[in-house]
Amino acid sequence: MKYTLIIALFLFSATVSWAQSGLKVIVKDSASGEVLIGATVSMANNNHIGAIANAGGYAIIKGLPRGTSDLVIRNLGYSSKTISITIPYADSAKGLLVLLAAEAEKTEEVIITSARTNSRLEDLPMKTEVLGEEDMLEEAAVVPGNVASILGDISIIHIQKLSPVNGNQGIRMQGLDTKYTQILRDGLPLYEGFAGNLGVLQIPPLDLKQVEIIKGSVSTLYGGGAIGGLVNIVSKTPGEKPTATFVLNRSNLKETNFNAYYSQRFGRAGMSVFAGVTNQEAVDVNKDGFSDSPLIKQLSFHPRFFYEFSPVTKINIGYALVAEERAGGDLTALKGTDSLHRYFNKNTVLRHTADFNIQHNTGRHAITLKGTGSFFDRQTNDSGYIFKGRQVSVFTEFSDRLKLGKHLLVFGGNYSSEAFTKAAVTISPIGNFTYSTMGIFVQDNWNMTEKLTLQPGIRFDRHNTFGNFLLPDLAAVYKFNSTYTLRVNAGAGYKTPNAFSLLTPIDAHVKSGIQYLLPVSNTIRAERSTGLNADLGFKKVLWEEFVIQLDQALFYTKISNPVIARSNSLGNTEFINAAFDVNTMGTDTYVRTSYGMTELYLGYNHTLARRNGTGEHSYLPFAPQDKVSVTVAYTIPDKWRFGTEASRVGQQYIYNNQRVPDYWFFAMMVERQFGPLHIVLNCENLFDIKQSNYEKTVTGTIQHPNFSSIWAPQEGRIVNLALKYNLFN
Repeated sequence: MKYTLIIALFLFSATVSWAQSGLKVIVKDSASGEVLIGATVSMANNNHIGAIANAGGYAIIKGLPRGTSDLVIRNLGYSSKTISITIPYADSAKGLLVLLAAEAEKTEEVIITSARTNSRLEDLPMKTEVLGEEDMLEEAAVVPGNVASILGDISIIHIQKLSPVNGNQGIRMQGLDTKYTQILRDGLPLYEGFAGNLGVLQIPPLDLKQVEIIKGSVSTLYGGGAIGGLVNIVSKTPGEKPTATFVLNRSNLKETNFNAYYSQRFGRAGMSVFAGVTNQEAVDVNKDGFSDSPLIKQLSFHPRFFYEFSPVTKINIGYALVAEERAGGDLTALKGTDSLHRYFNKNTVLRHTADFNIQHNTGRHAITLKGTGSFFDRQTNDSGYIFKGRQVSVFTEFSDRLKLGKHLLVFGGNYSSEAFTKAAVTISPIGNFTYSTMGIFVQDNWNMTEKLTLQPGIRFDRHNTFGNFLLPDLAAVYKFNSTYTLRVNAGAGYKTPNAFSLLTPIDAHVKSGIQYLLPVSNTIRAERSTGLNADLGFKKVLWEEFVIQLDQALFYTKISNPVIARSNSLGNTEFINAAFDVNTMGTDTYVRTSYGMTELYLGYNHTLARRNGTGEHSYLPFAPQDKVSVTVAYTIPDKWRFGTEASRVGQQYIYNNQRVPDYWFFAMMVERQFGPLHIVLNCENLFDIKQSNYEKTVTGTIQHPNFSSIWAPQEGRIVNLALKYNLFN
């Protein structure tokens, strides 16, 4: 009787405690993971029992009866969800997590992380393109080794090969040199200076959630370098269900890739791991004795860890390892030099990167502290000349996103540095140096009316060598209705010179080898830019399954004091401020349609990029004036996927206004799915277009070869077969 009374009192106490504390329900957006303030939670058969999610994104429901009940969770713009819950709830301390998806007509909305406003794609004042997770999963089997191929499918992007020997590539946007495109990994700059000009696009798509491309100046938030545009490569994060994907690939260029990705959540914690190996032999495609496709041996390892301290506070910590050997040149010399065969170029790279991101989002405030540290060690052996050095890079930023009525302020400060140290055994004019920048910024996303949003911003940077920079920016988006949208963006930018940044040679005779580089003089001025972008968009569902999207953009950029490389009287390469300005202007037009299982992309970019001013009136080299891109895909769900793409590069000039031939590029792929197994056969450059079809790409002697400027593909036709397996299908 005594124990019965104790048990009864315990149950009564638990019931009273439950009634007083209630059930905690956390409501989040299934796409972004952000809490949904104002979401309602109520009993399905009793609307009087319910609550509204507070600024922390959670609701406390009191008065729920014991036993099983149905809860209905609703939020404006989202599909409602009904969940059965048993009271008492087993994990009352943690609470019930509910993820709401956008309504059917909004399923194509994408959260853009690089915009900092937690806005969806169609609400951004700046024009942004997104390659989403589905694109990354498809590309993981089509071209598993890097994201260069899928980026090149966009009409405004031109992938330029920067070296005929080591295969390095860069991204040109709006006709500007590759150094004017800012590249980020998860919003962090990792590819600058000595660490930035080799294999930046050798990032496997299997590790990625999406790639965000912002056109034009983004200097308010990201400072120097974001002049032509910005590419933010976003890593995957673990979802509610575990994922594990494996990809094995082999191509006719003797390239073998094996990539694996795994992620899972464990309550408040989560983790993701990517590991990849690439082994590629050097291949002489045009049979001239020199490699057209380099030797690559690469190991990548990228684990990340996630933890939620509470519904409003979370952290993720990551580490990345890249170890790579890359070599090209005389195929005989790569196996061993002799008196005749002695030209080769070999790069050995080791990169360690650690990063963290802490977020505290109360709804009104979204405070973020993030940072990264990178150790980059590289040795270059250029036919016996050995250059070895290391760069330690640091970046840290504190920011807050504050909601004040119709204003959404993003403000904060950051610090970045890159310290280069040359190995003692290396003989080179370039010595040790340290560059550092401190910056503060503020941006206001002002919803003036339901149709008009203004986004003024300003940034102040102080560079330890090149001085101070004030960067104003103004963007606006006007929604005429649900179909038409107009965007305008104008802003200033800058780029500080760096001896290891991607070179802009004044002519074809400038030597780009490290042994010829002279240090950057402190008298050189930083490059400054002004840019204007305008964009008119149209999007409409014409009938149930036919969606059409059209976009017409105009852009203009002027760069003053451009830093160029030229040969001096001793044959070394020095950096100077040119006596001309760089001006680019153009249009970018594209159409996207989908009908049922068929998708179509058609893009056309026209760019006029020139050097204008005293002593120079010429076209900017390697900036095609016309580019047409077409992509068509057809899917039979869970069985087949077919895709084809074509692009035409036209009116391209190299040095001295010399025009090179136009060329077409075609690709096709077919994918067959057998449950969790996907088999992909892909062919890039179907008609075997390569520069050696038009000219001799290597002249001179075997001992002292001269390489032509690369303006077209080198590798010719590439065929690969890939197997992709999803363990948790």
